[in-house]
Amino acid sequence: MRYNLNIMVYLDYAATVPLLPEVREAMRKAEEKFFANASALHTPGHLAMNEVEKTRELLAKLINAEPEEIIFTSGASESNNTVIRTFEGCQIETSPLEHHSIIEAARVYASDKLPKLYSYMLANNETGEILDLDEIRKKATKIQAPASSGLFEAKNDWGKPLVTERRGAYLHSDLTQALGKIPIDVKRLGLDYATFSAHKIGGPVGVGALYVRKGVPLKPLIIGGNQENKRRGGTYNTVGIVGFGVALEKVLHEKSWEIYDLEVRKLRDNLAWRILNEIPGSSLNTDLGYGKSLPNILNASFRAAEGESIQLYLDAEGVVVSTGSACAAGDTKPSHVLMAKTGDAEVAHSSIRFSFGTDNTEADIEKVMAVLPGIIDRLQKISTIKM
Repeated sequence: MRYNLNIMVYLDYAATVPLLPEVREAMRKAEEKFFANASALHTPGHLAMNEVEKTRELLAKLINAEPEEIIFTSGASESNNTVIRTFEGCQIETSPLEHHSIIEAARVYASDKLPKLYSYMLANNETGEILDLDEIRKKATKIQAPASSGLFEAKNDWGKPLVTERRGAYLHSDLTQALGKIPIDVKRLGLDYATFSAHKIGGPVGVGALYVRKGVPLKPLIIGGNQENKRRGGTYNTVGIVGFGVALEKVLHEKSWEIYDLEVRKLRDNLAWRILNEIPGSSLNTDLGYGKSLPNILNASFRAAEGESIQLYLDAEGVVVSTGSACAAGDTKPSHVLMAKTGDAEVAHSSIRFSFGTDNTEADIEKVMAVLPGIIDRLQKISTIKM
């Protein structure tokens, strides 16, 4: 069933997936049935907490974790900031491809002291590139940090003894874009921390989660409550968490990563082939090789055509795309991801991200290609850049 959107073609699923109809209905019912504070000791509170725990178990099952290793947050940015702040004053290594919530937080909190944290996303939100976390994990385990570095002495911030199994550096990965698109196993990946957001899989905005492996340090970003075993204060967003759970259940039931791999990839690759063959001056910033990128993201550049102009012209034709991360919308600087990958400001400024969902069809590709070549031709003709 197609979403009831007042647009003809939606190709910005990497920014947010429209709220699934079944999620919306489940949240409506939850507002009536599970309205109580989930931390309360009375029966309505227990009923609400049961729903919270169901979602916790679903996410744990999906990523091969234990339910007690899952913490609910307001979204990926909070989850990322929580991990980075835990290592305040420590050496933190990230890639230049990371989300701003990692890069900017690391600038604030990082130092040169041990223990070290490696924070590398599994899949990039702009180009879809899948990073080799195996190599990052090998680097992390080679760092021989002392059992105590002065930052985490005997107890963590909520008073419990700190037990660390790893003598090397810790490893965090932002799995926000990867969830539901490719299989995820946090144990196989060797992760200590991992970040998730509900709205990337059709759940509500404002709900996310953080995986924290048993025994690793954590400093709560939000304090002042006993929720989440004192690891994240604040009243539970029960209705939002219920919506997250329904979206997770759909991912598990349908094995959505298989749909993306078999069906969505074909749409993505078809659009890529047509762009390269039908639009002069076009190039791809996404590696289409199997296992090299998420199957639903295509980032392309169009020489002598400015990305924001392309986006606005497409929007006027009923085609919704983005110029990169929605979190950086309004920033006139070229994409930091594409600058890191290409070093070419012109390529970065002329890029468009097409990101697909399971609701897209071949008809959407036809619509894009019915208008995109003419838009690019029009912009190239008025550009001061020579073709």
